[in-house]
Amino acid sequence: MKSLFRKKMPSIVGLDIGTRQIKAVLIEKSGDQYKLAGFACELINKEAFHEREIRDFDAVGLALKKVQKALKVKGKQVAIAVSGSSVITKVVQMEPDQSDLELEGQIEIEADSLIPYPLDEVYLDFEELGPSQSHAGKVNVLLSAAHKDMVDNRITLVREVPFEPKVVDIEGYALGNALTHFYPSEEDERVCCMNIGATLLQMCVWQNGNVIYAKEHSFGMGMLVQDISVIQMMDKEEAERQLLDKTLTGNWQEETLPIFTANLVQQINRALQMYMSTSHTERPQKLLLSGGGATLTALTDALQQDLGLEIEVFDPFAGMQISEKIDPQRLKSVTPQLAIAAGLASRSFDTWHM
Repeated sequence: MKSLFRKKMPSIVGLDIGTRQIKAVLIEKSGDQYKLAGFACELINKEAFHEREIRDFDAVGLALKKVQKALKVKGKQVAIAVSGSSVITKVVQMEPDQSDLELEGQIEIEADSLIPYPLDEVYLDFEELGPSQSHAGKVNVLLSAAHKDMVDNRITLVREVPFEPKVVDIEGYALGNALTHFYPSEEDERVCCMNIGATLLQMCVWQNGNVIYAKEHSFGMGMLVQDISVIQMMDKEEAERQLLDKTLTGNWQEETLPIFTANLVQQINRALQMYMSTSHTERPQKLLLSGGGATLTALTDALQQDLGLEIEVFDPFAGMQISEKIDPQRLKSVTPQLAIAAGLASRSFDTWHM
């Protein structure tokens, strides 16, 4: 079905299409040195999504065009990602030394029992991860499936900009790629990262270049925005804009944020407990944060106190050269939100199935 090409590919724009914002990152590499060549972060006007499904194509398309204008690129190749309940990943054990064609046949048999959709309604992909630690003589193979409508809708919108999609990834694994390329870690160190997005809390546990656990939970910053808009009697979009721009006035940090923080702490503890039960491991001592929630200092400080964990905000561009065309203050204000986009941009430096 697929063959692996190892030729050097041109730089790819990492395009993270969220439910409330579109984030884009362009990274170049010379030798071992990375350079952030450009980034963009644009709000999507209106409620354009329903449970990760695009409902307002015009609103998303307009935001994509603003991203292209901000990046000042035309016809650029991009990597996009999908997430949500219609995206499924599973590590299965297979016989070693099989060809891609043989693996494909076995994967389709496995997928038929694992995926709650007819196989002709999903895109399937797989990647051999290496020898299985739990099943002697077998290899672990990552099976990924996504509903065709979710993928096709994004590809159509992206091409209308026009960008050319070259890679479709899964958001949790894109976050893992960002950790692989842009987060300094010790050998065998487990890194537990929480991405606090608008509608999803995404947990990724990474070790030695591999995602060893990934899980999504339905909770996000949209709930804080909703509460602020109600209490301050303002339009939801305006509340979101002011929250992101850090221009929101009033006593929201004293009145509204603590309630949201308490709910977020509960969700994070639940996510950690699920990870600990599944992986039979101890509670991590450190939590790496990314996403829109990680841009609010008051929130990250409260999480450190309430969770009793060391909290670090993920900066994928630390130690990276920054283009002189980039406003450093603007970059600093949105850096944690760009983690998934950075992971997608890193696909420029990896091989993938075509």
